[in-house]
Amino acid sequence: MFARTVLRASRFAAAPRVAPRFIARGFAASTRVNEVIKKYTKAHEWISLDTADGSNTATIGITAYAAASLGDVVYVELPSVAAEAVAGETFGAVESVKSASDILSPVNGEVVEVNEALNEKPSLINASPEENGWVAKVKIAGPEVLEAEGLLEEENYKAFIEKA
Repeated sequence: MFARTVLRASRFAAAPRVAPRFIARGFAASTRVNEVIKKYTKAHEWISLDTADGSNTATIGITAYAAASLGDVVYVELPSVAAEAVAGETFGAVESVKSASDILSPVNGEVVEVNEALNEKPSLINASPEENGWVAKVKIAGPEVLEAEGLLEEENYKAFIEKA
């Protein structure tokens, strides 16, 4: 911080004026990286967590591969809000003109929201399986939960479905 004296001739005052102070501000770099973490299961579900809001609420749905394999989805059984989601256990189902399939939870947590739009328009799963066709939002313990064994990075999931 510094101050500078400026001499000016003024008809109103003969005293020198002090120039405004300029304050150097430092911006601390945050050590927290805000990112979206997205993982996949071998049962063709995806889970996504946006770490920016710190809410630890993960979004779960079925993958584009699963949606394409099912064909036209005609019904979605959603989990109940406040239900417990248990990793590897059924917490919903999808039915298509070809078949029906359970939706398995990739993680443990509590269901805090479901995609009610799927009740009226189950075809959202076909149109946008990994965005608008999400199934449920689950409160999890934290981002470290997504490091669980069995959850795949996108590259590993793509390699897995290529072998299928």
